[in-house]
Amino acid sequence: MTDLLFHGVGKRKTATARVWLKPGSGEVLINKKPLEAYFPVMTMRENILKPFRLTDTYGKFDVVANIIGGGWSSQAQAFSHGITKALIAFNGDFRAELKKAGLITRDPRMKERKKYGRKAARKRFQYSKR
Repeated sequence: MTDLLFHGVGKRKTATARVWLKPGSGEVLINKKPLEAYFPVMTMRENILKPFRLTDTYGKFDVVANIIGGGWSSQAQAFSHGITKALIAFNGDFRAELKKAGLITRDPRMKERKKYGRKAARKRFQYSKR
């Protein structure tokens, strides 16, 4: 059973996290760095590991992730989404519990594109009456 891998891809804004779960001791590696080194903020680490705590699988899987794009916050949310999808691949019964917590739904909000004739997506140039 040690050679089984469960895969999930999580996304948020422009961040993408490819996550692999393998039954093990609970070691988490992100881009070849430990979790504490990659995400130094405690609240981010708690949000990332929330799917494990909800399904009572904390410390039962070794996690290897490859995260690209986005900032810290969106990378953390993409990572959590990827873990959720991988846990569902491991056991489909976790789906109801994770859905109730709102972890399965991908956050669709993206940056709005810049429009022509404007300074940004919605910002306009200053209007001068005279």
